[in-house]
Amino acid sequence: MREPATEERDLGPEPDQESVARKILLDQLTGQARSRHELAERLARRNVPDDVAGPLLDRFEEVGLVDDEAFARLWVDSRQRTRGLARRALAQELRRKGIAEETAREVLDEVDPADEEQVARELVRKKMRSMRSLDDVVAARRLAGMLARKGYPPGMAYAVVKDELAASGRDAPGAE
Repeated sequence: MREPATEERDLGPEPDQESVARKILLDQLTGQARSRHELAERLARRNVPDDVAGPLLDRFEEVGLVDDEAFARLWVDSRQRTRGLARRALAQELRRKGIAEETAREVLDEVDPADEEQVARELVRKKMRSMRSLDDVVAARRLAGMLARKGYPPGMAYAVVKDELAASGRDAPGAE
């Protein structure tokens, strides 16, 4: 017996939009947490209507699969540990992820300034290894620039660079 042409085969009912959206959300949440904003953007890109996406995202929040505060805590911890980012840079990243200002501020207030300074010192020490041949002024400028790009305030960046250069027997510009 001959197989019917593709057009004639019954492929079953069209999947409903809610099922498609649920699958998209579950696929996106597999492996890593995401913010509600990121998930809403993904659904919009896949042409899921807002009247389907909104209630589904609300339900995922109710059952704890989507939690912006927990996401922000994980994000801050990870980015601080792996990239050495300071609060200012982390705040920008959280904003881009769609985390509410109040939630971001609450999470970032938990970052210990002493830990932040320690991370800055470790970054400077690590980077100094590749700067042995550079003039002290050039090394200080590059180190301070690196910390600035990672969101460290200028006062802290300069103080850390000055201390670490002095500890390694080098002169920091402006040190007397």
